[in-house]
Amino acid sequence: MDSMLLLHLMSLLCPQNIRAIYIDHQLQKNSADWGHFVASVCQKLNVPCIVQAVQVHNGNLENQARTARYQAYQMHLKANEVLVLAHHQQDQAETLMLRLLSGAGIHGLAAMQQLDQRDQLTIWRPLLNVSREQICQWATALNVQNIQDLSNFDTHYDRAWCREELWPILQSRFPQMQTAISRTSCLMQDASDILADVLAQDLASCATSEVLQLEQFQVLSRPRQRQLLSAWMKGLDQYRPSFEMVQRLQQEVIDSKVDAQAALHWNGFYYVRFACKLYRLSKAVYQASEVPQPETLSINLALNKNIQLPAGHFVMQRTPQFGLSFALLEQRLTLTQRQGGEKIHLQGRVGTWPLKKAIQQAQIFPWLRHTIQILSMDNVMLGVFTPNGFWLAHSPYCVKAGWLPTLISSDNSKIGSSS
Repeated sequence: MDSMLLLHLMSLLCPQNIRAIYIDHQLQKNSADWGHFVASVCQKLNVPCIVQAVQVHNGNLENQARTARYQAYQMHLKANEVLVLAHHQQDQAETLMLRLLSGAGIHGLAAMQQLDQRDQLTIWRPLLNVSREQICQWATALNVQNIQDLSNFDTHYDRAWCREELWPILQSRFPQMQTAISRTSCLMQDASDILADVLAQDLASCATSEVLQLEQFQVLSRPRQRQLLSAWMKGLDQYRPSFEMVQRLQQEVIDSKVDAQAALHWNGFYYVRFACKLYRLSKAVYQASEVPQPETLSINLALNKNIQLPAGHFVMQRTPQFGLSFALLEQRLTLTQRQGGEKIHLQGRVGTWPLKKAIQQAQIFPWLRHTIQILSMDNVMLGVFTPNGFWLAHSPYCVKAGWLPTLISSDNSKIGSSS
């Protein structure tokens, strides 16, 4: 009734600027006939009509049907168009009630907004403050015909149970309940807007899309930390993580011991702490270290030659400083995967020291250390290819005004790339 009333009202208010869309979820045997009914009414009202069948995936039927419905809307919406929906005051109150029972926070209890701006989607709900009783009276006065979907009375579904069983009990005790709950939703929307302002400030001071500065983050109160983590983990996705997942990130990763190699996987990303920062890593970047690498390779280098290595993209260039001898060019050199326990005598420094210590001092991310390779000639270490550049080793092949591999781009740029 509410949708058909909206169709009639919009045909009167802006007859030249509307189109109707009927979503056939194919969950009822008569759903195609209902589509024909809507199309025939639209024809009488001279309103263009689209009948779109969708496939509803397995899982929570109500959620999957909603997802399929909105995907269909976006298939047909054009630029600068507004999706007008017939949600009314009781729908709003039911939504808030169901979200309260599911443990939702302020954002969930804000329920539906009359004007809702989402990514590439603007929704207008002009009947949101109108009661169902008023809609019935209006539809009767305008002789609006409609078809009743019997699944609306099937208490197997949460919303139908709320409407058919819970609602009458509560309303018998609290006659003004619907109006009161609707008002609560408006207050929660105000609170949500205020919280959004605070959250925007916290995100600006603590985080980018891929890195969270833990020193600034830990100054915040615990509730602000949870809100920030929830929004930061959500990123560009539609839904926030659960309260339990946010708690796990705090307890298992952020609050873990300094030397712990803790990581949390959620929604295709890994969350890893390193050097007072929390990183969001794509699955491909985080799991790259688990892919077997050849232990040794032979390589020939030449001036101005570009090579792509696990550590990054390098080019061979002359240097006025100390570099490698030109006699090494076009020779057969060896690349060896770092195994651990190696020592290096860096050019310009006194004595040898563990390569591991040099890597730690350079703060190379643990998830990129598998890309490090050692360049040698006849078992003489010439240098090390790292995501931070090429480290020249002291050797008989070091000369003044020689050549060096120069880093052009590094795997450090892949921190948050999509998997």
